[in-house]
Amino acid sequence: MSEHQQADPGPGRRLGVDVGAVRVGVALSDPAPMLATPLETLRRDEEGGSDLAKIADLVSEHDVVEIVIGLPKTLAGHHGSAAEIAQAYGAALVEKVAPVPVRFHDERLTTVTASRKLSKRGVRGKKQRAVVDQAAAVEILQAYLDGRGTKTREELP
Repeated sequence: MSEHQQADPGPGRRLGVDVGAVRVGVALSDPAPMLATPLETLRRDEEGGSDLAKIADLVSEHDVVEIVIGLPKTLAGHHGSAAEIAQAYGAALVEKVAPVPVRFHDERLTTVTASRKLSKRGVRGKKQRAVVDQAAAVEILQAYLDGRGTKTREELP
């Protein structure tokens, strides 16, 4: 069954993941799920997979029912090397968190949006780099939750 054919797991926490070359931003939703909040930033560990193991621990710790990974597309809507990295990361994560579904959500410009929001709040330089991945994960997860809410409302009689 593909990610698009999997049934919505209903209420429960979602985990948003922004996969970067160096860091992985993680966000968590409330159980409703309506609101995404920053959770943490992990160091990418392509060799040992400690970041994947930590995400699996977070899934268990927070009773996560679904994971949403940002899928970076070009402005023209194409998949580039960053999208391939995100898809490979998602495939590796599926093995660690099954049966929790892992889905992808378009994340065009989420890091740019997150950086701008942080700058407007006065968070710059090293402080911004430390949290921008979490903020991007929040943007990804919140966009997914907002779209999910719209879809769910449209399905009601």
